[in-house]
Amino acid sequence: MGVAEFEREGTLVTVVLDGQPQSAVDLEDPTRLDFEYVQHLALVIDALAPGGPLRVTHVGGAGLTLARWVHHSRDGSPQIVLEPDAGLTDAVRRELPLPRGHRIRVRPVDGLTGIAAVRHASADLVVLDAYADGRVPAELGTVEWFAELRRVLAPGGLVLANVADEPGMHYAARVAAGAREALGHVAFVGLHEVLKGKRFGNLVLVGATSPLDLFTLRRATASAALPTGVMGWEEVDRRRPGARPFSATAGDTASSPPPPARGSWRRR
Repeated sequence: MGVAEFEREGTLVTVVLDGQPQSAVDLEDPTRLDFEYVQHLALVIDALAPGGPLRVTHVGGAGLTLARWVHHSRDGSPQIVLEPDAGLTDAVRRELPLPRGHRIRVRPVDGLTGIAAVRHASADLVVLDAYADGRVPAELGTVEWFAELRRVLAPGGLVLANVADEPGMHYAARVAAGAREALGHVAFVGLHEVLKGKRFGNLVLVGATSPLDLFTLRRATASAALPTGVMGWEEVDRRRPGARPFSATAGDTASSPPPPARGSWRRR
């Protein structure tokens, strides 16, 4: 695991690992979400999750940006963060202290190991934002993985996953196919230019065991600060017909495509 670097610009601190920006934390304003996809994660939570505290399990921690936002926006939310890089967590705690009164608990385990230890139906929200060498690990994109996430979801819960892909959505469509098979209902939220396949970028996969309220989600994206859209499963299937799930059982897995050189990633 690489050594974390902390780049400061005023109150904003960017956590860089393996040469790639991992998180951006404003030490004075937890509502400032500098990365596009983190804004989309927050948008989906505000649009579709019930009000009040949420039981959240994060797979991947880095700077704990979203966990800080949840603490601020849903005070009293108990949160578990599965982050195998204990050195990174120690550095983040030292450089970017967590707010007082938080209920964020970081466990130094990988996603597969950590989720296996999480109780059945114990999470209102599972957020997958785990990368190694700038890529989503292969084991975190399979139908078996999403079946395990379904196990820990409480009734009415949501799975949100940060999925990076190249134009064409070959990887993202297969991840979505697995999530749909395991959970039942999926959609993507992302910038219009990423959804349309004009550039490499991040898509937020939204999964649930109940039908998703796409009307409410589209209404929320219409007022977003960034040009954001929603792609339901039907459109994903039209784009990539016959996309089959990744499967660990079948030995058919893949990491997400390698990211572009640093500097190509866009912020707001």
